[in-house]
Formats: sequence, C-alpha cells, structure tokens
Amino acid sequence: MVEPMSEQPEILRIQGIHKAFNAHRVLAGIDLSLRACETVSVLGGSGSGKTTLLRLIAGLITPDRGQIFLFGQDIVPLTERELVPVRRRIGVVFQGAALFDSLSVYENIAFPLRLHTRTSEQEIRARVAELLKRVGLPGIEGQLPAELSGGMKKRVGIARALALQPEVVLFDEPTAGLDPKNARTICQLIAQLRRDLCETSVVVTHDLQCAFAISDQIAFVHQGEIIEVASPEAFLHSSRPEAQIFVNGAFEQTSRLRPVEGGISWNSVEAA
Repeated sequence: MVEPMSEQPEILRIQGIHKAFNAHRVLAGIDLSLRACETVSVLGGSGSGKTTLLRLIAGLITPDRGQIFLFGQDIVPLTERELVPVRRRIGVVFQGAALFDSLSVYENIAFPLRLHTRTSEQEIRARVAELLKRVGLPGIEGQLPAELSGGMKKRVGIARALALQPEVVLFDEPTAGLDPKNARTICQLIAQLRRDLCETSVVVTHDLQCAFAISDQIAFVHQGEIIEVASPEAFLHSSRPEAQIFVNGAFEQTSRLRPVEGGISWNSVEAA
C-alpha cells in the first residue's frame, strides 16, 4: 500500500539555485522539493530555464550557487567519481531519446546494465524483454533506432532509463516533436509508471495537457524563477498573470485540452 504523499520521504530538495551562461542569467534563485512517488511537471515558456534545471538535477552541470539535495546528499560539491552512485539511482529520458544509432534496441537498453552491473546475459535478456513489454513494444529487440518512429524511440528511451530500476526519473520534453496520438501515449505511459512502480518523476515540458494528465504538482518557471508551485487544479485558476497568460495560450493553441467543472479534460484524439 502506497503511503499518503505527505508521509513519503523527501527525495529532492533544491535551494537557491542560480545559473548563468556567460553574461546570460538562466536561473535566479530556484527552490523546489519532491517526495517519493510524486510527479512534478516543470512548465514554462521557451528559454525559461526548464531544461537547465533538469541538467542540474542530473548532475550534468553545476550551479553557480545553491544546493541540490538528492536522497539527502548535496550533489553540488561532488566530483564526477562521487556522482556515479547517485546517477545510478536516476534515470534520464532525453528530449530526442539519445539512442545510440549503431546499436540495436536490445543493445541500447542493455547498455546501462552492462556498464553499471554484473548482470548475466540471460538476466539482461529477460530484463530488456520485460522493459519493452512495459512500454508497449514487445519483440523489437533487433531493430535499429533508424527503423523506429519518433514515438517508438521515446518509449525505448524510457525503457533504457528504467533499466537500473531508478528511484527518480527525469523527463526532458517527453512529447516534443510527436503527433497528438503519440504524445498522449507517452503521457499515459508516464502516469502508468507512477501507478505501477511508485515512480518519482520530474517532467520538464511546455505541454500543458500532458502536465495536467500526469502531475501531482505543477512548478511554473518564469524569467529564471519558480513563481508558483500548485496542484493542476489550483494552477488552472492561478491568480498570477504570468500563469494565466501561459494557460490561456495553451487553450488557444489546442482543442485537446478543455476546461471542465473540477479540472481538465483531455479529449480523445487521433494522429493527424
């Protein structure tokens, strides 16, 4: 039985994170926390610093100042070697899936198992098959990334991110570049992982309908700061003008998302 969210342990805590590239300020005092089994979607316009925040959480870059506590440890001062055991507990799904083009689907998913564990080939084979079944792509082990559609690549990327049974999964724009049908499939998969595996996730996206479908909390980034953290329903009715502009813009751009009494409804859609 999953404990109530308020009783789950804190997995991530970000305090006063600042990051600039050359003279360009990207993040200016970010604060955010995440509990086990919780999904937080980070929303914001293009260039608002969402992906930079995700890369900081993954330890791929370091902040100019501030602290990032993962599993109770501040990862900011850690060396590359010290970060290795932390990264093993994190799965990252990159925007373009970032599959190795020259490797089969099987080899792509097996890669982290071979790199970080001493799992036998028989166990790897079983694990890859299990993961592909979980993401709805059984039996495609022998295919190359070039033979896959955009939606299939995203799902293989999710399978690879889950290979080491991470405690936190970071998603960078999981629906970017997908048609409406595939975008919905990816969002349903993220929601299913949370239900089935008690997955803890940070989802960076500009896709409001996906965020509302999968999230416990919405964190809204504006000009390098998180100006609001709220439930999807509360965010929909936010009094912040910046949030209202963002929400209204999403309603104008898509017919899939419509307001209903008590929240958001995502209409059934078909691929264009």
